[in-house]
Amino acid sequence: MTRDIVRRVLLGAGWCALLTGILGIALYSGGWQRRELILLASGATYLMFATVIALLLFLTARGWRSAAAAVVVLAGVLWTQLPLFVPDSRAAAGIGAELTVLQSNLLFGGADTDALVHAVRDREVDVLTVDELTPAAVDALAADGLGTLLPYSYLDPGPGGGGTGIYSRFPLSDPVRHQQFVLGNLSAILTHPDLGPVTVYAFHPLPPTVDSAAWAREMSAVDTILRESRGPAVVGADFNATSDHAAFRRLVNGGFAAAAEQAGAGRLLTYPADRSWGPLIGIDHILVSGGTTDHISTFTLAGTDHRAVVARLRLTR
Repeated sequence: MTRDIVRRVLLGAGWCALLTGILGIALYSGGWQRRELILLASGATYLMFATVIALLLFLTARGWRSAAAAVVVLAGVLWTQLPLFVPDSRAAAGIGAELTVLQSNLLFGGADTDALVHAVRDREVDVLTVDELTPAAVDALAADGLGTLLPYSYLDPGPGGGGTGIYSRFPLSDPVRHQQFVLGNLSAILTHPDLGPVTVYAFHPLPPTVDSAAWAREMSAVDTILRESRGPAVVGADFNATSDHAAFRRLVNGGFAAAAEQAGAGRLLTYPADRSWGPLIGIDHILVSGGTTDHISTFTLAGTDHRAVVARLRLTR
């Protein structure tokens, strides 16, 4: 009798876990507009991993039919996750002109600008995109010597979190502030000595915590801009979106690819970086069109709640 009760408890707990995993897949798959669902979808992967727990509980209880159902759901989970850990075979070829891109959210301009400049120097960064760029942060970066490393820039600083900037080792032209957005969202043409023109984008859609409908509209606007892009291009962005969001995955279904996925780097967690239990999700991204990714990583930058992302790319025409 006791053994039967234990078995029922295990099966019940297993089905609770399995339904949690199914919820994770549903959140991953849907293009949700409601704020609560968008926020839940940020961590859909964590919910999906409950499927593994469900399978173990079913096997322990010898619930073979339930275990078979868990295997089917687990296959769906692996279908969503494995591509993130398998590097693009083209990335190993080492073909193309090298370009190192660094993306950082400065948290209302409060990040350690001296440490950021040192990172640019040590990692031989060619392009730096920054979000939440304030006038004071512009002055601090200049005082710390960023201009000697990246002498060209297109900046749209502002109070609070609205400012954005592009710094470059190579000349920039044709600057654009895209008017579809509330915060600063920029692009410019970089003239590379070996490639010629390369479009650089710096995006920062409104977070869904502020206005979920605006976030969805702005992510759609990013998608439109990228689909109209021609030639080699790179993107540095705080998208306020993870790879579990359908709105983000639409951006990399066309001519652009996520650098982290190209490199098989898995989930690069970037936020929140100022908590002992973080970061938990990856909302800072580098995208590339007309190229591949040799390496990508993140690092902690004092004074901000985002980890910075740096990628070594190889671009071709």
